[in-house]
Amino acid sequence: MSYDGFVTHSVVSELNETIINGKIDKIYQPEKDEIIIAVRTFNGSYRLLLSASASNARVHLTSVKRENPMTPPMLCMLMRKYLCGGTISNISQHGFDRVITIKIKSHNELGDECSYSLVTEIMGRHSNIILMDESNKIMDSAKHIDFTVSAVRQILPGLIYSEPPKQDKKIANNISLTEFMDSVENLADDALMDKFLVNEFIGMSPLLAREIVYRFAGNTHITRNEIDPAPFVVFVSDIFKKLCSNIYSPSLVLDSDKRPMAFSCIHLSQYDSASVVKENKSISAVIDDYYETRSLRERMNRRSASLLKIIHNNIERCEKKLSIHNNNLIQAVNKDKYKIYGDLITANIYKIKLGMKSIVVDNYYSDNYESIEIKLDETKSPSQNAQKYYKKYSKLKTAEIYAKEQIEEAEKEKYYLESVAEALENAENSAELNEIRTELEQEGYIKAINIKKKKNQIKSSPLCFVSSDGYEILVGRNNRQNDELTVRMAYSTDLWFHTKQIPGSHTIVRTRGESDIPESTILEAAKLAAYHSKAKNSSHVPVDYTIIKNVKKPNGAKPGMVIYDHYNTVYVLPESL
Repeated sequence: MSYDGFVTHSVVSELNETIINGKIDKIYQPEKDEIIIAVRTFNGSYRLLLSASASNARVHLTSVKRENPMTPPMLCMLMRKYLCGGTISNISQHGFDRVITIKIKSHNELGDECSYSLVTEIMGRHSNIILMDESNKIMDSAKHIDFTVSAVRQILPGLIYSEPPKQDKKIANNISLTEFMDSVENLADDALMDKFLVNEFIGMSPLLAREIVYRFAGNTHITRNEIDPAPFVVFVSDIFKKLCSNIYSPSLVLDSDKRPMAFSCIHLSQYDSASVVKENKSISAVIDDYYETRSLRERMNRRSASLLKIIHNNIERCEKKLSIHNNNLIQAVNKDKYKIYGDLITANIYKIKLGMKSIVVDNYYSDNYESIEIKLDETKSPSQNAQKYYKKYSKLKTAEIYAKEQIEEAEKEKYYLESVAEALENAENSAELNEIRTELEQEGYIKAINIKKKKNQIKSSPLCFVSSDGYEILVGRNNRQNDELTVRMAYSTDLWFHTKQIPGSHTIVRTRGESDIPESTILEAAKLAAYHSKAKNSSHVPVDYTIIKNVKKPNGAKPGMVIYDHYNTVYVLPESL
């Protein structure tokens, strides 16, 4: 939980510095649990986002514009009626809890000045946005909570608003050193100090608690018997004092894929050695970056889920097909013995009489002419028994040829589908998803939807990097881009890279016509090719490379599928530039 009470405190501080006394211009409700308020001040215009989402509840300034519904919801229309044109007079936090109240002064239909309150409660699945009049009567809310949902506290139009139940915890700016010291000294020896901070103070998240403990002891988890209470209390109190005095260092933590994984109102030094920690002067900018990237990823996952299911179903179909035909190949291994049986029966047909169940003959196909017993069908003539074995041999031979052809096709199709799945999992925007969907439609995996396409449909571009030696490196995002890069964009002298027999992106190094490319550029391009492949989480990945003129696309090949020769192979650790 990154958005804790201390982050809320920093957000309120920032809002009081930016939008206080600002005039509300417009109000939007892009989602049923999300409100965006456009505020105009003397220093510029701002967009305030209020979200009561169960997983992404928050309040902050945002720069992201969202698509709004054609018909505004009831809460939005009510807020427009009473709040548009009003002035934000006060923004406050309830203690150190994640509850923010925005006071707005406006005028009613008669021109009389009125006061309204907009409360955002950030409480997980119980989060809510509540509009109240000056007597604290609820006018409406994003979520209506009746007695069937909560017997303790109802949120319904017409009721008087009551604050969330108070927690039995201490407030950071309202505790004495003596009281704090007593709490620490009364702890059990094996009590973890980060959990103690979480349980002791309102608004303290596990993330912030671990950071405080890490700064004090160099470790995120220490016990009571590992610390001296007095220095610890002074250290923590000093941090509280800075935070309560609005001294912040907002930071955003990025993982190895440069995706946001955590944020806070202070620098998260616990991640310095393992991740990238970016600082920003604005806590809203940090929160906006974190949640927008996260929500974009969630929206992309929802949109790509149906396509991934189709792809995985077809991969399973290919695997079943491979299993069946591999079994047929195993059965066909002994096909030659049935031809031998037929030949031996024919050669010894004069010895066979109707009604015999078997015959022992010399096997002149063996080196020592060993005797062999051949089973016969007593109801059939000698020639019919010979034909039975010839037919079995012929059937297995035909099945073997067919199985090899089908195995080759199934392996190619599986490889192609895996490459599409890899591209789909790495898709970062709608344009890439649309390209992959179009590709699957053209290949017949999904039914094409008869919708008129926009004339200026946005197309995604290949990833572009520059090597340490100054050479441009292009990486395809999906199979259609791979074809575009390899077949159309690349020059015959450019270098082409691809993971060896592993689905992945085509990678091109613009050689500018030079034949002697530095080894460092070759290694960097190979690392990029490995990083944008199915083997990105592996080590020692083989990557083939050759010049473009050695790469060919066979007629009828699926998107992204090529053949190549005269290549070299280098083993690298996947890494992005």
